[in-house]
Parts: sequence; structure tokens; C-alpha cells
Amino acid sequence: MNDFSVIIGRLLESFWLNCELFFLTLLFALPLGLVISFGSMSRFKPLAAFTKTLVWIVRGTPLMLQVIIIFFAPGLLGWGTPWGTGADGRFAAALVAFVINYACYFSEIYRSGIQGIPRGQTEAGQVLGMTRTQIFFRITLMQVIKRILPPMANEIITLVKDTSLARIISNKEIIMMAQEYTAKGLIWPLFSTAVFFLAFVGILTLLFNWLEKKLDYFKA
Repeated sequence: MNDFSVIIGRLLESFWLNCELFFLTLLFALPLGLVISFGSMSRFKPLAAFTKTLVWIVRGTPLMLQVIIIFFAPGLLGWGTPWGTGADGRFAAALVAFVINYACYFSEIYRSGIQGIPRGQTEAGQVLGMTRTQIFFRITLMQVIKRILPPMANEIITLVKDTSLARIISNKEIIMMAQEYTAKGLIWPLFSTAVFFLAFVGILTLLFNWLEKKLDYFKA
């Protein structure tokens, strides 16, 4: 029983890395994704072309490969170790890769939501003398939130599971920790990691269901 509690404690400690990567990715990727979506919708053709190409590359390659490239590429190119050394450096590299990857996915969700708003509403705001900024925040934004919530929720739930990919550069997240016990002949810690992910995803599912009901009054 003592061994069980010790193992669960170590798994919980490792799962904190998954949680930390999850929340920090959202913190940076959500606003960055909005900026990227504006770039892809820009009337300045070179900027729009560059942004769309970047999004295409990031969305078309595996996140695992991106983590490896971002971690190892600076050293291979002779740029030193911008991420630092040790566990903090590995975590920083993984975080940068996750933020860039998910920002590109979020940007497409933002773009589809913004472009899905009828143009007539923007024109009506202009007739009323509103600026483009006022139109966006007072007319477009709430409708965009309503439209993008389901696909955004799906991506965010996917992010929970993707945090396990950080192990590819030796970030000791929960699955990597469990595999240490598998090597010692204990298989149950590996299977028990599913409980941690299921609990986290379950909480997020309830949260997003509640948000969708809250926004039901607003017909987009």
C-alpha cells in the first residue's frame, strides 16, 4: 500500500508538468492565434501569403517533429542553447513548439469564425459611424465566440493529450514517469495514467458544455 501511494504521488507530480504545459500553451497560443488569423486575412498580399504558408507548414507536419526541431535546431545551426540547459531548457523548447503549433490551429478557427459573420453587420456598423475596432469588439466578437467554441473546445481537449509528446525531448511528464515503472516490471502505473487524462478531459468537457449553454441565448 505504501508503494502504491508513493507511485501515485510521483505520477501526480509528473502530471503537473502536463498541466503546466497545457495552461501555458493556452495562455500564449490563444492571443497569438488571433494575431496570426489577422495576418492571414490581411489585405497586404505578401503578409497574407507568408502567414498562410507558415500555417500550412505547421499544420502539415507532426507536432512531435516540431518539438525535436525547435529543441535541437539552434545547437545544430551553431546558435548555442537559447532554451537554456537541463529540465527548464527542455520544457521551454517544448512550450515554444506547442505554442506555435496550436496558435496556427487556433488561427484557422478564428479566421473561419470571423469570416463567417455576415458582411452586412459590418456595413451596418460603419453606417452608424463605428470604427473597425468598435465593430469588431461590439458586434463581431461575441458572435465569433459563439461560432468557434465547439471547434476550439475540440482543439483544447486534444492539447491535453498532446502534452504527452513533450517526453520526446525527455520532459518527464506522466507517461514517461509511468514507463520507468514498466521497465521495473510494474504495468499498472502506465495504464493508470489514463485516469489522469480522463479526469482532466472530463472537467474540460463539463466546462465547455456549461459555456455553450451560457451562450445559447445568443443566436449567431
